[in-house]
Amino acid sequence: MDVYQLKPLLADADRTRVRYQEFIRKDSLSVGVYTLPARASDPQQPHTADEVYYVVSGLGTISVAGEQQTVEAGSVVFVAAGVEHHFHSISDDLSVLVFFAPAE
Repeated sequence: MDVYQLKPLLADADRTRVRYQEFIRKDSLSVGVYTLPARASDPQQPHTADEVYYVVSGLGTISVAGEQQTVEAGSVVFVAAGVEHHFHSISDDLSVLVFFAPAE
């Protein structure tokens, strides 16, 4: 069994300033922490795997295939493989758990 604590993962992301840090990788799944500071631009491109975002903290907007939705702590967003998407209008630092299936 592997157990991960979110607080040290987020602290490490903050310390290193690396926006995406994967901490689980299996053939069928990868999981990471994605952090975006307030007013940041999100440079991501469409992925080759389906993706689920779980917003841990913060406030912003996500655009998926041109559709806009405000996200905050507790929001869960599904993005199908190959679909354009990005976060924007980030007013409070975003911390997001990201699940890819299968692993990219």
